[in-house]
Amino acid sequence: MTEAKTLGDLKASNYRVLPVRDEMRRNLMKKLQEGEEVFPDIIGYQDTVVPQLKNAILSGQDIILLGERGQAKSRIIRSLTSLLDEYIPVLADAEIPENPFEPISAQGKKILEEQGDNTAIEWIHRGTRYGEKLATPDITIADLIGEVDPIKIAEGRYLSDEEALHFGLIPHTNRGIFAINELPDLAERIQVGLLNVLEERDVQIRGHKIRLDLDIMIVATANPEDYTNRGRIITPLKDRYGSQIRTHYPETILEEIAIMEQEQRKLDLGEYKEDVPPFMSQIVAEITQQARKSPDINQRSGVSVRASVSNYEALLANALRRAIEIGEQDVVPRVSDLPFIMPSLQGKVEFEAMEEGREEKIMEKLFQEATRAVYNRFTEGMDMETIALKFAEGINVTTGESLASAEYEDIIKKIDGLNGALEKLVPGGNSAQRASAVEFILEGLHINQLLNKDRVGGRATYRG
Repeated sequence: MTEAKTLGDLKASNYRVLPVRDEMRRNLMKKLQEGEEVFPDIIGYQDTVVPQLKNAILSGQDIILLGERGQAKSRIIRSLTSLLDEYIPVLADAEIPENPFEPISAQGKKILEEQGDNTAIEWIHRGTRYGEKLATPDITIADLIGEVDPIKIAEGRYLSDEEALHFGLIPHTNRGIFAINELPDLAERIQVGLLNVLEERDVQIRGHKIRLDLDIMIVATANPEDYTNRGRIITPLKDRYGSQIRTHYPETILEEIAIMEQEQRKLDLGEYKEDVPPFMSQIVAEITQQARKSPDINQRSGVSVRASVSNYEALLANALRRAIEIGEQDVVPRVSDLPFIMPSLQGKVEFEAMEEGREEKIMEKLFQEATRAVYNRFTEGMDMETIALKFAEGINVTTGESLASAEYEDIIKKIDGLNGALEKLVPGGNSAQRASAVEFILEGLHINQLLNKDRVGGRATYRG
């Protein structure tokens, strides 16, 4: 099909143009029939959001996604382009993407009338058929719909001439998908203009009443609080969206970890080898899950999954810095690295308390609760009290984020039963993994009040 260069070639190939919604429905039905995963990069929504999304597309409805920040709303919308045809034909010389058989703009109609079957066409990829705009109070009708173009007026066109107009973002996404993020932040007069485009298919630009029968799917996102409680969206526009789909945060630790590992910035470590023990991944994910339940953190603004991703990256960065400084090749995070994720976490949550220094205490509490929960899961059924009793004999050990992994082997030799516990946590682990597991066990015993802990600088001493 893509070999067709003119309208005549396209007619000879018997190509049929489908409206965007029909095109997406057809491609979705094909994927479902073949058992293909429709949205493979969307984690945690397979039994909740994804079925609702499929139903909305099959029914040809406009969609608005309601959810707090960091719930993959933008990713979901961008993934909708996978349901578009890989390439479609448009008029080559028109300002906006036009159906070659039925153009909607004055320019497109004029080109077709003058050139007929010799009208040049071009094939555009589905990746170019997506447009997105963050709703802000300063958005104008000109941005979304269009405006009189002074350059065209200077060239001799009259104000009454439709070709004197320059189209905005929405017409430029004709035959595609357009997304408006944070819809309630649009001024009401702009919402009215958007409603006209969606419902009436016409819009007035500086006195021009133009009928634009746009073939476009407009998807929106909104925070539920803004959308449902504050009345910041006009009722007719709200009624226009056929499907309101509620997103949510990951419901399990494993889903949170899967997103962390998928979204983390993959860096070239060169000669260094990254290796994150499962309990450390779980601690990072658990911190975010604990934050979503904490009364000390503003839950109305939510705790984004981006908090988990940023914390994970910060944890790995500190482990890499340590490996470089102490001359090791293995980049393995430890419990003693957790304080170094405070800067990343602090920028991702809104604290209820405003007292100076209170934020750090809240974060430390989150770290402790997360470590306790993960420790109890990993050591269930293991005899950890025997290890704690060894400290009653006067043993004390010191750990620290700057200590070499080899130094932890001395701790393991000093405490009977510790090596057996390590084999269960990191079976066959190298010295860096074993060092991380030692810190995890000692910190878990301390949090469960089986060991005392003295902290000075970046080092901690555990004793009976």
